[in-house]
Amino acid sequence: MSYLLKLQQALKRQSLTHDYPFNYTLPDLFDSLDLKCTSKYKLPSGEIRVNPYQFFDELISVLLKGKSKPVCQPYYADHSLPQGGTRGNWIRQSSVYSCMIRTSSSWDHDRSGELESKNIYGLKETGTFVKTLALLPLLKKMGIDTLYLLPISQYSTKNKKGDLGSPYGVSNFFRLDPNLKDPMTGDELSVEDEFKALVEACHCQDIKVIIDLIPRTNSVNSDLIAEHPDWFYWIDADQLDTYTPPFVPGVEPGSVADPQYLELMYASEEVLEHIRKFRPNPQSIDPKKWKMVVAKWKKGKGEILDLVQEAFNMTVAPAFSDCINDPQPAWNDITFFRMYLDHPAASAAYLPKNESFNPYILYDVAKASLNPGNRINEPLWALLSQIIPYYQTEFGIDGARIDMGHALPLALVKRIIEAARKIDPHFCFIAEELDTQNAACSLEKGYNMIIGGGFTQETRPNEDKLNAFAYGAASLPCPVFAVGETHDTPRLSAREGGRRLSRMLTVLNLFIPNCVPFLNSGQEVYEIQPMNTGLDCRPNEQDQLPETDPYYRKLALFDRYAFHYLDAQRWQLPTLLEAAAHIRKRYRTALFRKNDQFPLMFEGPWIPALGFGFANKSTMILMVANHDMDNSHRHWIRLENLPNRFQMAIDSAKVILSSENENKQADLNLEIGDRALCAAFLPGEVKIIEIVN
Repeated sequence: MSYLLKLQQALKRQSLTHDYPFNYTLPDLFDSLDLKCTSKYKLPSGEIRVNPYQFFDELISVLLKGKSKPVCQPYYADHSLPQGGTRGNWIRQSSVYSCMIRTSSSWDHDRSGELESKNIYGLKETGTFVKTLALLPLLKKMGIDTLYLLPISQYSTKNKKGDLGSPYGVSNFFRLDPNLKDPMTGDELSVEDEFKALVEACHCQDIKVIIDLIPRTNSVNSDLIAEHPDWFYWIDADQLDTYTPPFVPGVEPGSVADPQYLELMYASEEVLEHIRKFRPNPQSIDPKKWKMVVAKWKKGKGEILDLVQEAFNMTVAPAFSDCINDPQPAWNDITFFRMYLDHPAASAAYLPKNESFNPYILYDVAKASLNPGNRINEPLWALLSQIIPYYQTEFGIDGARIDMGHALPLALVKRIIEAARKIDPHFCFIAEELDTQNAACSLEKGYNMIIGGGFTQETRPNEDKLNAFAYGAASLPCPVFAVGETHDTPRLSAREGGRRLSRMLTVLNLFIPNCVPFLNSGQEVYEIQPMNTGLDCRPNEQDQLPETDPYYRKLALFDRYAFHYLDAQRWQLPTLLEAAAHIRKRYRTALFRKNDQFPLMFEGPWIPALGFGFANKSTMILMVANHDMDNSHRHWIRLENLPNRFQMAIDSAKVILSSENENKQADLNLEIGDRALCAAFLPGEVKIIEIVN
């Protein structure tokens, strides 16, 4: 059965019962193909007014690309692998777009001034799987071939942050977030059917689908509490107000919870006071009362955690950072799973001998990869290793990022990876590893690539960190993301350098050896408000928008939020990316073969420039960036390390792309020297120069 066709048929039928005039709008970016929809009317605002049922019906016809019956299965089940793309390594040649379904396809469709769960037409204005279909042509235009989805599982709003809560507070791994269902299909399709339709549509457009897996943490209000209270950590409810990560004297803030710190950790009175707060799980205290609590929950008489608190005056202990003395407060909406049934083996020696301690959360416990216990929680591990197989067999996904994988026991990581690759040997795994020193280790675990720390290095060109990142990536044992922003970081356009920095890095990232380009949702329209303030953020990061903006101080990871898709320059980056992606496609082979890659040199190491050359058989490109955000420069590009055939053809050199192509001051002329080229660069400008042999 094709779920995309099933969706289309449902829309046709629903359209018959919703045939009244619509004042339903979409941003024109959602119509990048300029569909021939009879109900469409273009508005001066940059929106289109459509009958949504007809619009998405026509869109599906185009997305199908003539395929009469797409199947919900992994992409490479019926597509040829690229050279070197086995066992998930196809990601090396990909361009990735990070998408949060709830936000990325949000829009105030009835222009009421609010993002409503149910607008005047009974339709949803926050994002859905169905509405995300409208983004696919735009992604294709920008050269995207992999869609990375932030968590889509059912999550709890207990102790929620913001209007809607965080999708990382997963309460049930095996259910999708019901809020991602679209009312346009009525009762004809389930939310699961609609996700299957999205995956099929992605595959029809040659876009792979990667999801976020959250195996280290879970909601404090998880459904699993009812059946497995022993998988969680418990404290008295009246301790919650004073529950904070304990301070460890003598350890630098943010230090990894390495065993070398255990003696200092357990010598801290604050640590001992903290771990004494923990209690046995409530089922073990009173099994009969526990059965009554679970029975009430199953009858829908309350949230499981509320019922436990009412009956036992106990609650699940919140998680906190696995880095010692991290200034972040406890994460009140999520907790850690109890990976081992005993305390960390190396820590036991430092616990006071005259006391016994209930299962507790501490830095070493959180960092289970470095501080394992002796008795694994086998039923939990078995469940965690079957989450991805469920999404593979049910939805045909192609890869996963393992959230906090760096903190998971190595044996569990390997079980998760092996279980997935038994179903699809080409399934891709991305490690949430920011430190490139751990790249080799991640590769050994079975990951295909790591996230890396590009978002902190690329965004500081004046400190030479951009050059260090770009020139150093080629020597890493596995790829990293070429990334200027993520859902946890400041927006590129909000950093020093603004939109110019955003244009420079967005183009540059397509051409850094051993890197996978990564585009964060909203980056393409110069969004300035962060989705979260988790990494590398300034004190005022949440205040990027003016107070008059409806999303002032809102964070998309927690709140109702629609990106500013009507920005006056909304088509600038997509159009620029389209041109750059065509060049990247022509030089795809050279981009992934070291012998055809050439780091470019300039007049000296102090020059604010970087670049790479990529050689095909008869043509070559030079990608050069002036990373001085404030000043124009004339850069001499030395060519003596290029293949001789291209040095001899230097007179053919011409600029085929500039990141500042809309700036009338952009100079596309080149000066030819002795085995060198000179080009004039505006601040932050990237030029791509082609030489024809």
